[in-house]
Amino acid sequence: MSILFDIATWIANNIVNQPALLLGIVALIGLLVQKKGFSDVILGTVKTIVGFLILQRGSGILVEAILGFQPLMESVFGIKAAALGGAKLDEFIAVQGGNAALIMTFGFLINVLLARITPLKYIYLTGHLMWWMALVITAVVLEVKPDASQGLILGVGSVFCGVYYTLQPAYIQPMMEKVTGMKELAYGHTSSSNVFLASLLGKFVGKPEQSTEKAKLPKGLGFFRDITAGSAFMIAGLLLVLALIAIVRGVSDTANVGEGASYLITQGLMQGLTFAMGITVLLFGVRMVIAEIVPAFRGFAMKIVPDAKPALDAPIVFDYAPTAVVFGFLSATVTFFVLMILFGPVLGWAVIVPPFLMLFFPGGAGGVFGNSTGGVKGALLGGVILGAALAVGQAVVMPMLGTTAPELAILADPDWYIVVLIFKPLLKLIFG
Repeated sequence: MSILFDIATWIANNIVNQPALLLGIVALIGLLVQKKGFSDVILGTVKTIVGFLILQRGSGILVEAILGFQPLMESVFGIKAAALGGAKLDEFIAVQGGNAALIMTFGFLINVLLARITPLKYIYLTGHLMWWMALVITAVVLEVKPDASQGLILGVGSVFCGVYYTLQPAYIQPMMEKVTGMKELAYGHTSSSNVFLASLLGKFVGKPEQSTEKAKLPKGLGFFRDITAGSAFMIAGLLLVLALIAIVRGVSDTANVGEGASYLITQGLMQGLTFAMGITVLLFGVRMVIAEIVPAFRGFAMKIVPDAKPALDAPIVFDYAPTAVVFGFLSATVTFFVLMILFGPVLGWAVIVPPFLMLFFPGGAGGVFGNSTGGVKGALLGGVILGAALAVGQAVVMPMLGTTAPELAILADPDWYIVVLIFKPLLKLIFG
């Protein structure tokens, strides 16, 4: 049994938790099943992996840009931004990370089995979120039953994750098809709840024909139609406004405001341009992945899981409405900051901190899904829903993970909160 666990752990760490490699293997299998020539197999496999690596590199540039203007926001608003972890989370991962890796692997196998034998033909391929969801479930089990055996943790966690990996892309698929105009792709991300609401409610605030990508603009502002120039201008403008607020308030600490307005203007411009570069690289990777994985996955679907669809990371939808991505991010950020001030200084209810990365990726996706049914207003609503979900979820769920890893509530996407709010009471009923 120990050997099997070792093998499963190796697969988890070296294949399942490496999304570029996992996608490449799926593409390889699909192309071989279709009996493509040697050259086509190599070409399709390599381009799938490289495309995803380009997507990841674009995401990394965006992360760099977002974290670059984080100190300025901290200074202006007098808050501490969410760290990527903490002492308690680090300790929890050190002890339970291996169990989470095994849960992820067994959960993925359950996902493939369910896709094979049920009408829910979705293969979840967002590796890093598979691991985080497994870690969240591990934390919930231990919150309810601190003395839970490894067998219980693995059993409960694997079944839950396998079912989640299968159901999550399934229920969002009608909205996904509206966004992409195609049936071959699925959405595999733990922000499914907020994009579902964005798509569902968008039609009540706007019209899809008033899309962010078709919005009428004055002639002099036509550059906003280009995502590279438009995002650079919007992010740089936002940072310059924050810089002016910092100067007026006399803030001079972590934001380096004391180095003068010229420094701030230069930094704001450079961060905006870096953000635009990240968007551009990411979208190039998205196009490349879609172009390669869709035809390659047909072979996987033909033989292994008939009619299966790959469920991929949130950025897979960004190219369908790139301007809506920025609208969603900005409205999510504003919403979160308003609620942060309301919950803290005004009401004294809870201290929450802005998780900038989660505001961007799920917020951007919310903008895209909201735009698909409600145009510009729908895109803004999608961001508002995400910002509100992160603010309320963080305040409510952090105490619920107090004995394991409360930092998970800071690093969370909306689905994490739903899982904790539903699954923890359910386990209490089961375990008494």
